[in-house]
Amino acid sequence: MHVDKETVRKVARLARIELSDMETEGFRRDLEEVLSAFRKIQKIPTKGVKPTFQPVETRDVLREDVVEPGIPRDRLLRDLRNKQDGYIRGPRVV
Repeated sequence: MHVDKETVRKVARLARIELSDMETEGFRRDLEEVLSAFRKIQKIPTKGVKPTFQPVETRDVLREDVVEPGIPRDRLLRDLRNKQDGYIRGPRVV
C-alpha cells in the first residue's frame, strides 16, 4: 500500500497538527514503514494459537497483610511541636 502526501495531510489535520512539506514527506515514509511492518505481522500463521493479553506470565508477589499494633498515640505525639488536641497539626491549606 502506498501512502500519499494527501493522506498524511488528512491525518495531520485530524490530529490538529501542522506539517511542513518536508515533515509531510518524512511522516509519509514513516507511515509506509509502519504499515509494511503490519503487513509482515499479518502473514504470521496464528491458526490454533490461543489469544493472550499478557505476553509475560505474572504472579502475585505481594505478601499477606498482617495486622500489627501501631505506635501508641502519646508516644507518637510526645516529641512533636505541631500537635493539637491529640492530633498532628499540618500546615494550613487555603
